[in-house]
Amino acid sequence: MKQYLLSAGTSLLLLPLILYSSLHFLRPPQTEKEQVLFRGIVYKRYARFTPRPRIIHIVSVDLTVPGVKPLVTPGMPPGSDRETSASTTSEFLREFKLQLAVNGSYFHHFEEKTPWHYYPRSGDPSHPLGEVISNGYRYSKTEGGWRVLCFSQSNRAQIFDSGKCPVDTIQAIAGSKILIERGKPKVEFLQDSNDKPYPRMAVAIDKEGKKLWLITVDGKQPLYSEGVKISELTDIVMDLGAYTALNLDGGGSTTLVMATRQGAKVLNAPIHTKLPMRERPVANHLGFYANPLDGGNKEK
Repeated sequence: MKQYLLSAGTSLLLLPLILYSSLHFLRPPQTEKEQVLFRGIVYKRYARFTPRPRIIHIVSVDLTVPGVKPLVTPGMPPGSDRETSASTTSEFLREFKLQLAVNGSYFHHFEEKTPWHYYPRSGDPSHPLGEVISNGYRYSKTEGGWRVLCFSQSNRAQIFDSGKCPVDTIQAIAGSKILIERGKPKVEFLQDSNDKPYPRMAVAIDKEGKKLWLITVDGKQPLYSEGVKISELTDIVMDLGAYTALNLDGGGSTTLVMATRQGAKVLNAPIHTKLPMRERPVANHLGFYANPLDGGNKEK
């Protein structure tokens, strides 16, 4: 009986470690990949190992392709106790039947202490920071220090340092720093001594506003992907040939999801409450509708 109790006790103690270790095997492999996901949407994964391990995910979106259309998480009506209800990126993608989605704006309130003590949870009140517009409804106002990505009714994307979108904007989402402006990097980020490796999410556009890139870099995961500095993120975006780029919410919020016949599939390795592949509920998201490919996704 003592041996049985000892064995059972040991198993219970080891179970959390076994479960935690198993999450690591759910992460995307440290290999390179290129895949056409939908009409007008192409995904690429890069593995880099110097100066530290980094897994970089880049999605290019051709806004001129028929069927490609952006959507920002809809807001609550005026008078509500919240601007949005928090949800994970996968929940957002499933609810609105999108083909691709990422997390969006910085937000409040936020708390993360343990795997079971954090805020917000899915459904909790949440408030994005900076201007946010969904389907023409502006539910989060312009605030100082926040920049904004705006989509016009003609599907043209623009990034504004003023943090305010034009009157014909149909979708908009806010970010913190403009990384690239008029094809040139912002010098202050390249010289910031406090710039540290971190999980990152950014959006970039070409000069005409007809091509868009989503740049996702995993982090906080030693030996797998330890993140990038803002200066390194800027270099990644510069290599794409982008005209303007905006930094979105990163850290444990960083999530990239696509739709499959089996449901939502997470393409990167988010880390929430220090658990790999656990998605964080966030205030809002940026998603895209797109038409399927003839014969399914094409992988290279």
